[in-house]
Amino acid sequence: MHSSAPRSPLFPDAFSSGTPPVESPVSIDAHRQREVKWMALLPMVPPSQARRNKKVKRLLLDGVPSSVRYLVWCHLSDSKARAIPGVYAQLGKRQRVPAFSDIEKDAKAYFPDQMQLHPFDGPLVSLLQAYLNMVPDIQYSSGLTSIAGHLLLLSPEEDAFWIFASMMDAHLRPYFSANTIQLEVDAALLSKAIEANDPSVCKKLYVTFSIPPGAIAKAWFSTLFVGTLPVEYLHRIWDVFLYEGVTLLFRVGLALVQCMRHLLLQATSEEAAMEYLVHPPLACLPSTADAFLNQALMMKLKDDDVRKQRIKMEAQVKRQTQSRTNGSSGRQTASISLPKTS
Repeated sequence: MHSSAPRSPLFPDAFSSGTPPVESPVSIDAHRQREVKWMALLPMVPPSQARRNKKVKRLLLDGVPSSVRYLVWCHLSDSKARAIPGVYAQLGKRQRVPAFSDIEKDAKAYFPDQMQLHPFDGPLVSLLQAYLNMVPDIQYSSGLTSIAGHLLLLSPEEDAFWIFASMMDAHLRPYFSANTIQLEVDAALLSKAIEANDPSVCKKLYVTFSIPPGAIAKAWFSTLFVGTLPVEYLHRIWDVFLYEGVTLLFRVGLALVQCMRHLLLQATSEEAAMEYLVHPPLACLPSTADAFLNQALMMKLKDDDVRKQRIKMEAQVKRQTQSRTNGSSGRQTASISLPKTS
């Protein structure tokens, strides 16, 4: 495997400490200890402050037991604060959205073995039907199904809905809006990050194969790596994503490029390269989910620079867009359509 890039100074030493393999008897005891620590910490830290709490961060890096993961995700997304009693049920009574049949089809494609997610009146279709009715400016894509469906595998339906809505508002909604500004910006930043970490792979992907930057970013970012990473790996990435935000997605992408390096350099077509990136062979990934998370966190990337560049580039693209549409409909605002509740 390609050697690890230098660790960013933005991250403390805690990021480099992995947990023992799940098979180890030591890890069973560690698992129980972490469970106790989480159950003690959650009531002490208000959800609105969880993403700024160092104790929460330390526990996230140590690991999140599956028994409390849903509660931790609720806490990190502050979904309970967004939940309005009765709204989910009311949204479910609205007329079918135009993407209804696509959602039903994608549910079967993304989760072939999860039969409970397939029915047209099942939880996955119902959740996305409700969300798209509530936020009509969102453009449907299969990424929404992949993210919502994965949440439903861990959470009760209505709780999954509010976690999903919170994740969308806090991190992901711009990826699914009518304009593609944010995806274009992040795709450009991702290509720059790949170039900085591995110029040879960057040249192979973007020059030799002429892969559009947006193709890679959309495949990864608009699905939160569902379908790309094994479930255990995905859980660990989501644990930290809900704390760190979008910058972690860049790190995960860089880690995947590093894992696939030898295959990407040997690839003979764009299709082959994309297949490696979107569906990496398990043998190329680190042996544990924690090892992969640590690899991602050690990638050479300055998170503050990414955040600043995102803001700068987004403003620049918006100015260019507004100059082309100056004098037309004026300023647009994101729409939301909540039903009235008694």
